[in-house]
Amino acid sequence: MSELQDEPPQHGINDGSGANCLTHSYSSVDHGGKTVTRDESLTEILISRGVQEANLISAIVSLGEATAHIATLLQNYVNHSYAGTQNSSGDEQLHLDIDCDNAVFRAIRDTGVFAVAASEETPVETDVRPSSSSSTSTTNEDEGPWYSIGFDPLDGSSIIDANFSVGSIFGIWPGKGLLGRTGREQVASAVSLYGPRTTLVIALPSKSRGSLQGGDIAFEVTLVNEQSHWEVSRSQIVLKPTTKVFAPGNLRATNDNPKYDSLVKHWIQERYTLRYTGGMVPDVYHMFAKSGGIFSNVSSEKARAKLRLLYEVAPMGLLVECAGGVTTHEYEDKSVLDLVVDDLDTRLGCCFGSKDEVQKYKQFMFSN
Repeated sequence: MSELQDEPPQHGINDGSGANCLTHSYSSVDHGGKTVTRDESLTEILISRGVQEANLISAIVSLGEATAHIATLLQNYVNHSYAGTQNSSGDEQLHLDIDCDNAVFRAIRDTGVFAVAASEETPVETDVRPSSSSSTSTTNEDEGPWYSIGFDPLDGSSIIDANFSVGSIFGIWPGKGLLGRTGREQVASAVSLYGPRTTLVIALPSKSRGSLQGGDIAFEVTLVNEQSHWEVSRSQIVLKPTTKVFAPGNLRATNDNPKYDSLVKHWIQERYTLRYTGGMVPDVYHMFAKSGGIFSNVSSEKARAKLRLLYEVAPMGLLVECAGGVTTHEYEDKSVLDLVVDDLDTRLGCCFGSKDEVQKYKQFMFSN
């Protein structure tokens, strides 16, 4: 697909400092300091799943901390107020978008194991190492291991005023830097869902687990006891090969994409159950909860792709594949995990889901 035309200037990006938003104090989220038992509970869960590398444990635990902070922000969200800026998509930024971005940056900076971070609100490779490690001195090169992170701090801000579930998406890469990487290189990814409960699904490929722990795994933890503790709520998420549930994103594309139009009509004619909110996180998460289904987001000439490879597609792709599902680029028979992040703003359409359901997608979309 060709690049988007008339791309809006990136004049509304956040700075990645984790500093307070001008009108929404971060300190109100952090009141009383971190709850140690929350850190310890998630640490114990990760160790039980075979994660042995201490810095990787700390990296994932920091995502749990960011999730807890964002959950508090959302619970106290009242005013739909705009910050007067746009992100790189041209979307008007809510103060809430920036607050959530700050919450993640604060958590990952505090953990001291991340070198580089970029987000949908801060779409630049930002040095987040502790100040003592970010100097040019070569004596710091042997420290680590370091990790880099791409994330969407608040996926679904356009539907939040309807009080729909929304989420956060995180992908963790080894080393320093995000450009030129593939999703296959991730050592972990996670998605948070904020609804009646606050939950976190974590994907761990086999390379991130001990040699005696088996293969890839995806599992869910839930924040309980007044946000003081994480408990395992789904010990393993496995997507069944066939499940007749569909979530068709970017339906505008059916107007000038005949193949996508035929596919959507097929799902309807075959009496698939529609589960669609307009938010990527709740729509993909529904597959994790119901052990299957299919999510699609297909573009066309008049309805261009909006999902970011780095911040959304690659981390979600790892979650789906670690759960036994399949992913593909919208027009190419290729896993999204094998696509290269050649630009932090790379966008694409995709399809995720149960093995047999994605195969049907390919039959409709890749046929001549």
